[in-house]
Amino acid sequence: MRSGPTWLGTVLYPLALVSLFLGLQLFARALGLPDTAWPLFAAPWALLALLLTLPWRLRRVWGEPAPWRRLGVVVPVGAALRALLRGLGGAALLLGPISVLLLWSGLARWQPALSGAQLANALALGLGVGFAEELLFRGWLWGELADHLGAGRSALAQAAVFSLVHARPDLRAAGLLGLLVGLGLLGLALALRRWVDGGPLWGAVGLHGGLVGGWFALQQGALAIRADAPPWLVGPGGANPNPVGGALGWLGLAGLSVLLARARRQAVARGITDNARSCP
Repeated sequence: MRSGPTWLGTVLYPLALVSLFLGLQLFARALGLPDTAWPLFAAPWALLALLLTLPWRLRRVWGEPAPWRRLGVVVPVGAALRALLRGLGGAALLLGPISVLLLWSGLARWQPALSGAQLANALALGLGVGFAEELLFRGWLWGELADHLGAGRSALAQAAVFSLVHARPDLRAAGLLGLLVGLGLLGLALALRRWVDGGPLWGAVGLHGGLVGGWFALQQGALAIRADAPPWLVGPGGANPNPVGGALGWLGLAGLSVLLARARRQAVARGITDNARSCP
């Protein structure tokens, strides 16, 4: 009979992964690689460590005999594709109106010049970040916190952790606060996406990856945002704003979260799926 995760283990496991990532970046520095290459060198090895240790932790600590199924990774192909497409659709639903409003207001101009290399970079970035972070936050962390706090409160807790981990201390107080709020809303929307899907992680991967890769593609090859665009509206970051931290992103994420929460309640009420028990 398993005893379940302890708070100490819940804290130490991600700290070990982060320490490995930072240590690999120091190793890259010792090899003489340029600063921009350090994360690229460290990320694949840190992801490999996550993939190798995570199923072991679920078997040993959670008592889970099928860890990849519990994490929402191994699901029927049809269910995975439907969830992935719903997530990508949600990303388009968020980025589309933001882009239109920026163009309509004159805060950005349209310059369609996306190269094949930039498109490939956007796809790789979206897939890599989307899968790795969803596996860690909406897969492992949400499930681990649920053992301590219950599914509902753990959904809020993982969103808060997700927000704090992505904080940028180089921003001014107002920009940092805006980014923290927006990231918290994003973390909640991603959890709701998995909840509505009834367990598969791929909807959250599509939503997260679509936002990351889609915004990269828009900034690099479609939208030229004015340097004087107000950060409170478009998000902090100067020449490369993060829309999650601005009013446009807040409104979009809040609206998406409301729609997902309503869809979850309706699905449970109709008895289509007991997704209140499917996650984390």
